[in-house]
Amino acid sequence: MKEAMFYRKEGQEVQMRMVRCELCPHSCVIANGKVGVCKARKNIDGVLYSMNYGEVSSIALDPIEKKPLFHFYPGRYIISVGTWGCNFRCAFCQNWEISQQRPYYIKTISSADLVNVAVSYLHQGNIGISYTYNEPLIWYEYVYETSKLAKEKGLKNVLVTNGFINEEPLREIVPFIDAMNIDLKGLNDDFYRRVCGGRYEPVLNTIEHCVESGVHVEVTTLVIPGENDSDEELEDEFKMLSDISDEIPLHLSRYHPAYRYTKRSTDVEELKHLYELSRKYLKYVYLGNVWDSKYESTYCPNCHSTAIIREGFKTKIVNLDEEGRCKVCNNQILRRL
Repeated sequence: MKEAMFYRKEGQEVQMRMVRCELCPHSCVIANGKVGVCKARKNIDGVLYSMNYGEVSSIALDPIEKKPLFHFYPGRYIISVGTWGCNFRCAFCQNWEISQQRPYYIKTISSADLVNVAVSYLHQGNIGISYTYNEPLIWYEYVYETSKLAKEKGLKNVLVTNGFINEEPLREIVPFIDAMNIDLKGLNDDFYRRVCGGRYEPVLNTIEHCVESGVHVEVTTLVIPGENDSDEELEDEFKMLSDISDEIPLHLSRYHPAYRYTKRSTDVEELKHLYELSRKYLKYVYLGNVWDSKYESTYCPNCHSTAIIREGFKTKIVNLDEEGRCKVCNNQILRRL
């Protein structure tokens, strides 16, 4: 355990040894001996502790495209690491065994040891550390400390996150983060509250702040039939992302039944329709869980030539120079090649 950052005691809460967590917009008021929504932050005698500090449930060397990040060092690898817990309750979660409970297969790894592991894989194309699998922002203290050490070693730090975090902790960690894939589940608060246990506005704020701060940001939306798949709602999302930056790569991902959700899988033709619709607003759009090279490859938005061919996790750069510019028209496509 480690004392948590971003909590306070005030008024009657002090007398009753209650604390208010200020890490994410849930702002949980936690009684003595209880945990917050994420289940990973516990009040012990009026002090809030991170219960998953240093606890690793999953670690692997992954292709960077698996995050998914398509415009950040394509074709390279990254050490991916996760813990347990989440501040959402998505009924369709594919990693519910670690997001909704503490698994028994936990290994404790210090920040320094994790950085050393990442360094040891540099010769295999590793670029750094990705904090992923469950929700890394509720692992805040560990990620914060590890990312600072990793930065000192010249490693890249990546967050794969739901983006549901308050402004102050976000501002404090952003200087150490190089890239993020942020899961935007749509622009429907009813869906966010009912199915996921959150709201979309703080997520949009996270996307906007990180783009403005120079973090490389890509966005994923899992398209679920009958929930967040209406053209009108998704077109609003495409417009809103475009208003932040039309260069944000968007991954429209195909839903499959998982955890407590048994709705039918997303129709591939519907995803292809949304692909064409979103490209009216955004320069780079991809389809996930479809496994079709046409919809995974990168095209120059200026001359429409193919820049990167992807087949699953096999990546081939075919039309970019060393600076990430299109060899045909000199248009800048990637800045982290």
